[in-house]
Amino acid sequence: MALAQSADYNRPLMRASRYFLPTLREVPADATVASHRLLLRGGFIRQQSAGVYNYLPLGLRVIEKIKSILRQECAKANCVELLMPTLVPFELLEETGRDKVEVLFPTTDRTGRRFALGFTHEEIITDIARNYLHSYRDLPITLYQIQTKFRDEPRPRAGLIRGKEFIMLDAYSFDPDDAHCDVSYDRMWHAFDEMFRRLGLETLVCEAEAGDIGGGRNHEFMVITEAGEDSVLRDDKTGIAANAERCDIGGNYSTVGHDGIPAAELVATPNARSVKEVTSLLAVDSHRLIKTLLVRAGDRNVAALVRGDRDLNPHKLARRLGVERVAMMESSDVQRITGADVGFAGPIGLSGVEIIADNELQAQNGYVVGGNVNDKHFVNACHGRDFKVDRWEDIRVALDGDPAVSGGVLREVRGIEVGHIFQLGTKYSGSMKAHFDDGEGKEKPIVMGCYGLGVSRSLQAVVEVYNDEAGIIWPMSIAPFEVVVIVANAEDESQMKAGEKIYFDLLEQGVDVLLDDRSERAGAKFKDADLIGYPLRVVCGRGIPEGKAEVKWRHEERGEDMPLEELGSKVTNWVQNERTKSA
Repeated sequence: MALAQSADYNRPLMRASRYFLPTLREVPADATVASHRLLLRGGFIRQQSAGVYNYLPLGLRVIEKIKSILRQECAKANCVELLMPTLVPFELLEETGRDKVEVLFPTTDRTGRRFALGFTHEEIITDIARNYLHSYRDLPITLYQIQTKFRDEPRPRAGLIRGKEFIMLDAYSFDPDDAHCDVSYDRMWHAFDEMFRRLGLETLVCEAEAGDIGGGRNHEFMVITEAGEDSVLRDDKTGIAANAERCDIGGNYSTVGHDGIPAAELVATPNARSVKEVTSLLAVDSHRLIKTLLVRAGDRNVAALVRGDRDLNPHKLARRLGVERVAMMESSDVQRITGADVGFAGPIGLSGVEIIADNELQAQNGYVVGGNVNDKHFVNACHGRDFKVDRWEDIRVALDGDPAVSGGVLREVRGIEVGHIFQLGTKYSGSMKAHFDDGEGKEKPIVMGCYGLGVSRSLQAVVEVYNDEAGIIWPMSIAPFEVVVIVANAEDESQMKAGEKIYFDLLEQGVDVLLDDRSERAGAKFKDADLIGYPLRVVCGRGIPEGKAEVKWRHEERGEDMPLEELGSKVTNWVQNERTKSA
């Protein structure tokens, strides 16, 4: 059967009747956030399995527009694009100790050689650097790629927010020293700011915890939304934000005395190890109990004390102690040092251990603490009387309502992490021997930085921010089509001819336009247009005999009738103005 042809079939005509627009009327039961529901219903993505998605034609168009913006900003930041393999040889991961990362997708080829699907590419890029960047004359340089990553997430959720595979921009800077690395870092920070601005995303930049990454500066770019899976704490006085792992806590804590508090008494607490078990047995609130957590910090034994209703922040503790990381002691070590099983450790009578306590504990006295004897706890224990604290420090996880360092109050907000930049220092170049000649005959490890932006995650973050009860409201910069021209009645020859003329006029002006010529009811086409979220809608309907068509912005309630002879130039100008805003 021959295809129906327009008057000018050979001209490029994007007809909805020949396009793939599998919109859904029903809300998918397993979609828990608005953006996930809308991307499924709008025909942008389709789930293949848990955490694995197809990008359908509309979704792919958005992805490609996002990539184009990222490439433009990378070029402005003097970054050079390359493409690294998806298969990462296991021996490279073994060089850096990342061969046992839990989210790895390992695989083996027919010869028995082991690989992992790329979850990040630090090892590959460092291998490239050590083979090509040998002199200070080769530095600085920043290389990047846009590629699919793979992580064996145990609990994929919320569509593209957390999946087993995802599209990501990852850039890597190579510098001769820390000062130059700071310059590269600031340049990429600015590039990320511009990328997100052009995508229509307002981000909150949060200080993040480096942890095992090492290096120096470390920041996350968060889109604030209740659907976010990450929580950050923002100082209500300064606006400065940090994630819970990194956030410092302020406050002035005066050490209270112990007058009037009875002597510490060792009481029986049979089989009561946890905070809940002990406080239930002794009928006290959890903030009246001290948790004594024994850790190794390098070659030192440390007892970290926090309130029973608080959590120790091991990253903070490591920073306070000046070590890269701390590790919880094995049960055998706890028993050797305290004489008791895990759950009964306490600061009274503890020897050979440095005691570091959270500042908050200074504010009261008369605590419940472990007795260093199985099935025993002390009540009425007082710091300064029954045990000595070697150092008071901020070592707890920050919570909403905690005092900020500035004197303000920390407030928790939820967000989607769409970008993460951090300085690697010489973590990878050192272990993989990526060295350069400094010009004075000395070999030094290259100083590196890493800059990651979630492409697919940003797509969903935009939808989470820009939507209403009818559907998505795309920013012009990344909309699948900038304009949709709807022929209200596909059987009406005058409406079809007018629609095609408008389409070609806009196409010749460089507008990204779709002609909806489907044999559907006009109402169904309007609903699809709102669901999909085209920024501008042109309707060729009853006004065509009078030489008019309706033009409506997606974010506005009402459209306006416009003479056909003016429509092409006006719509083109509107599109160009919107493009200018995001240029």
